[in-house]
Amino acid sequence: MKAKVYLKVDRQNQYHPWIYKQEIGKIVGDYENGDLVGVFTPSGRFRGIGYINDRSKITVRLLSFEPIDVDRLIKMRIENAIHRRKRLLKDQEALRLIYAESDWLPGLIVDKYGDYLVLQINTLGMEKLKEKVVSTLVSLLPNVVGIYEKSDAPAREKEGLAQSTGWLYGSGPEIIYFRSDGLVLAADLLGQKTGAFLDQIRNARVLSHFAEGSVCLDAFSYTGNFALHLLKYGAKHVKLVDYSERALQIADDLLKKNGFEGKYELINENAFDWLKRNSAYGEQYDIVVLDPPSFAKTARSKDQAIRGHKEINLRAIRLIKKPGLLVTSSCTQVISEMEFEQILLDAANDSHAELAVIYKSGQSFDHPYLLGVEETRYLKFFVCEARRRS
Repeated sequence: MKAKVYLKVDRQNQYHPWIYKQEIGKIVGDYENGDLVGVFTPSGRFRGIGYINDRSKITVRLLSFEPIDVDRLIKMRIENAIHRRKRLLKDQEALRLIYAESDWLPGLIVDKYGDYLVLQINTLGMEKLKEKVVSTLVSLLPNVVGIYEKSDAPAREKEGLAQSTGWLYGSGPEIIYFRSDGLVLAADLLGQKTGAFLDQIRNARVLSHFAEGSVCLDAFSYTGNFALHLLKYGAKHVKLVDYSERALQIADDLLKKNGFEGKYELINENAFDWLKRNSAYGEQYDIVVLDPPSFAKTARSKDQAIRGHKEINLRAIRLIKKPGLLVTSSCTQVISEMEFEQILLDAANDSHAELAVIYKSGQSFDHPYLLGVEETRYLKFFVCEARRRS
């Protein structure tokens, strides 16, 4: 570490991994973006080590609060992340192995699908550590057949990075099948995130209490996680709506593999448009599931995200037989749980309906969030009974 970063003032939340540009008083020494730097208080007291990128508002992302060799640090961080999930690894074929800041490896996501790992890097500093990460994963997980890089998130542009995809170790198929809850599911390496939405699998299990005999709608269905669980738990019929033809083709394959032929319908259309048009026809479904994209990556998009969430929830409520269930999510940390509840209340009021929350949750066990680091907490999941107002 050639360069030293001195803060303007000592930080109130000294254990937050992000140091913003406006917090920095001066930088002493030469560096290239992505290099490791030491971080110090104005008086020169050591605060930690991290990697720097002066192109980003988040100029330094901390890796440790102690001075430590980077090779040893990366190995220790990955070992600790795997150890935290040791019990989950015994009985889950698919799970998040490394969750960025929550595992003190900012910019790095690693998901496990059976014998394969899918890796996503979103920062320049972690990009420079990629070889160390891959070699450490291979050494710690000898049964892994292949490691695929799916670094295609828009966040890379802010770091001055191009998209990067392909096999870093071994090789494998475009679609990786895995088992969960007695179902065959899939990760599509050409699809969203790392291929599947692992954060919602545990939430889908909750539908076992409500699905039997129900007619359901799964909007923003992707490859059918919620639809598959609904049918497994006894739903009569599920309609899947998604804009991605490829995602619906994979959903179709999975629904057939799991023996649900004749119990579903696939609609390849923008779910916003479909909900708007069909809500005019009134109540049709016992259960409506909404699992939309994040709508907002930054605070600047917050108002737009709030409007988007209100619109789809309002339309969904109008499609639910009363009483019936609204199963709805928000997957952006920009909107808090309290704000999401207010969105649902506003949607219910405008629909002249009443919502009673019967269950709420967030991220799965393998996606822990750090108290004091709200950026690691993003998923809100609600199961609400929609009732007529009387």
